[in-house]
Amino acid sequence: MHRALQMRAVFAREVTRRLRVPPADQHAYGERLQTALEAANLGELAGEFVVLVDRAANVQALFIYFRAMPGERWQLIGASPVATGRPGEFDHFLTPLGVFEHTPGNMDFRAEGTMNDNGIRGYGKRDMRIYDFGWVDGERGWGKGGYSQMRFQMHATDPDRLEPLLGIRHSKGCVRIPASLNTFLDHHGIIDAEYEALVASGKSLWVLHPDREATPWAGRFIVVVDSERKTRPAWAPAPGSKARAKVPAGGDTAD
Repeated sequence: MHRALQMRAVFAREVTRRLRVPPADQHAYGERLQTALEAANLGELAGEFVVLVDRAANVQALFIYFRAMPGERWQLIGASPVATGRPGEFDHFLTPLGVFEHTPGNMDFRAEGTMNDNGIRGYGKRDMRIYDFGWVDGERGWGKGGYSQMRFQMHATDPDRLEPLLGIRHSKGCVRIPASLNTFLDHHGIIDAEYEALVASGKSLWVLHPDREATPWAGRFIVVVDSERKTRPAWAPAPGSKARAKVPAGGDTAD
């Protein structure tokens, strides 16, 4: 077994909100990932971790995949619930589909942990990493639809009031993830290949923690698909009524 697959045990140990995806679905999503990569002329990609997100309303999940060589089957490292764009209100986008490169050209930053006017820490607790993929064309979820520019990010959310809602569409277009997953991605540099390359060239990047344990198989891409599943799979449960009942005012406008 390739040593990169040992990251499965690290994921299971460090990420507290996990989804147990059955083998058939692991394989199916691996094929979706490959199809999306081929559409972006990246069909030979291998030897690095890739983040995949299914924005389908009945799924709302993030998967980390790896394969050692082109042509091999993509192997799941771990999966967690997320929240993507919820249409229906002004300035709410559907999370964009496609392959997005994580590059210092759109430099990441870190959460200050401050609350907005509704008492919500939209980026999560202080020091959480905000993964920035720059300005992209987003499908408007209001009015007559169409497309316009949106800032596409992946980040943690309010740990007390909004993280319990992961698993349903609830953002303005970004991908909200669990805090423990944010820390895992950050500490191990799962998609930090280009950031680490800058450091190796002698650059100093404040956004990277000096105590990080960067993986040698760091990747560069987040891929967003929509499986359009008509029913919710048992392995991706929606948040319960208690979590939904505690949605604070403005909770769906935190990002």
